[in-house]
This record gives sequence, structure tokens and C-alpha cells, in this order.
Amino acid sequence: MRWRDTKKGKFKQKEKKEYTPNISPVINRIKAFLTDSFMIFMPITYVVFYLVIGSREEFRDHMLLGWVYIMIPHFFITTAFLFFRAQTPGYKAYDIKLTDDKGNKPSVFSLIARYIIFTISIIIPPFFLIMFFTKEKLGVHDILSGTIPQNYKA
Repeated sequence: MRWRDTKKGKFKQKEKKEYTPNISPVINRIKAFLTDSFMIFMPITYVVFYLVIGSREEFRDHMLLGWVYIMIPHFFITTAFLFFRAQTPGYKAYDIKLTDDKGNKPSVFSLIARYIIFTISIIIPPFFLIMFFTKEKLGVHDILSGTIPQNYKA
């Protein structure tokens, strides 16, 4: 390619293809969430109920402290899985990988925001149900944190 030809407009630079994610179906993400609940959340809950606090009755009496004891390790475990591998065990079971909107691994800050917003959307059901009504089928936590759960094959 010669400079004169480029200057005259005979050669055009190749346009970069726009990134289009392969968003995972909602049903697979719900199944992955249930799998993660049993593989990550339930063991932590059991340990907190019976080893840390003592019994379910004691947990009922100190519920706020008990939920703090459950959510802090759950936050660190889930965020670590997503940061280092871009998958939790449930995401791995259903061939889903979490990426940012450009297809790269999400940053720590977007993972932290995603976790906090996801926890709020579980507590407030209309936020959780938004994924059924958007065109891309993304949840509030994915939209606000800039993450996309995508299908992939290993």
C-alpha cells in the first residue's frame, strides 16, 4: 500500500468487527444459581448455624449477625471464583462464563458491584424479574455492573 493511494482514498482501513456477545439463556443462569446455592451457600449456612452460632434457634435470636457471618464468606468465595476463573461451579456446569461488555474478564470493582446489586435484586423481586422483560435478557446486576454471562464451550 502506497501513501499516495491511501491519501487519494483508494485504500480504506479495515473496519473492526463489533463485538457481539453470545448471552446465556435465562433458564441456564437460574439453574447455575441453584447449583451455586447448594454448592457454596448451603455449606456456609450449615457451618454458621451449627459450628459458629450453635443452633438454628440461636441463629433466629441473632439473625442479623448470622446473616453477616454467612454473606461475608459467600461474597469472598463467589467473587474469587468469578475473578480467577470467570465461573462459579454452577456457571461451569452449564458452560457459562462471565465477561465484561467487550468480552474480557470483568474487573474486581464490577464483580463487587455485581454481587451487591444481585443481593439487593434477590431481596427485591421486581429487580430480579427485569431479566425476563429486557431485550438482551440481562439482569439488573449485569446491566449496572457491565457484565455479561455468555455461553462457551471449553
